[in-house]
Amino acid sequence: MKVGFIGLGNVGGKLSGSLLRNGIDLTVLDLNIDLMDVAVGKGAKVAENAAALMRDCDAVITCLPSPAASDAVMKEMLPEVKEGKIWLEMSTTDQAEAERLGDLVIAAGGAAVDCPVSGGCHRADTGNISIFAGCDRATFDRILPLLTTMGRRILHTGELGSASMLKVLTNYLATVHLAANAEALVTAKAAGMDLNTAYEAIKISSGNSFSHVTESQVILNGSRDISFTMDLVKKDVGLFQSIAERNGVPLEISPLICQIFEDGIARYGDRELSPNIIRRLEDATGLSILAPGFPPEMTDDEPEEPGYEVIPQSLATTSAAE
Repeated sequence: MKVGFIGLGNVGGKLSGSLLRNGIDLTVLDLNIDLMDVAVGKGAKVAENAAALMRDCDAVITCLPSPAASDAVMKEMLPEVKEGKIWLEMSTTDQAEAERLGDLVIAAGGAAVDCPVSGGCHRADTGNISIFAGCDRATFDRILPLLTTMGRRILHTGELGSASMLKVLTNYLATVHLAANAEALVTAKAAGMDLNTAYEAIKISSGNSFSHVTESQVILNGSRDISFTMDLVKKDVGLFQSIAERNGVPLEISPLICQIFEDGIARYGDRELSPNIIRRLEDATGLSILAPGFPPEMTDDEPEEPGYEVIPQSLATTSAAE
């Protein structure tokens, strides 16, 4: 299978690296020439434009920063979509937009999948990240071997758009945990607790979360570098809030999280690293939330392993009974 990849940023560059590391015939495209040069150094070819990429490849992956960027790329690619072509949207995007663009691809004779990743940039780098995939089952079976070269745990979430909804949901939860971790760590410091001890107490308890064992570490180190910025958090939590509003769910925590990050952006800039949301509380209290022994960035120390499909519990139980 010849694969095209558009968008070589923090996540896309790592996912495309996994494809190249696993011997996939890959052609890339990005606005940043330097990023394309890095991919070429790993064995990739370079496309002239998005239309050529769709014309010459069996499958094209997009991993872009916004729904508007995906729309612009799709306008270029759509005339080249025909039967047998597959579009895989790996951007974090709005569910309705993933469905709209995917329907255009399907109407042109191709197949469409929204398949965002979750688990942190450090796991995208090693091929151990999780991938959600929204599409019909036949398309999922067709692209599963490709997805398992980029990710460890692959979940078929249902029809087109379902994966994007779940990605936004999980990013929202991670953001809630980040904000709560910031409050917990600052309060622990204010109460005179040793922050190394506080970190371990949270880690081994019911208070633990993915955000804690990743973002709390770079917070305590002081680098605050998780390769994610406040503007991207604002986009993600805004997408989640929009889904809730479209479905008539009167959320209470989500609007507050949106306000917290809007305030963080107003104070520190939209490209500020997202864990630095804790600075709002550091500034308010005069406390410095730092502790020795924590890394400046997260690395995945698990060995790369072949990916596999994750079966939801109810379906696994049904299959076992049969």
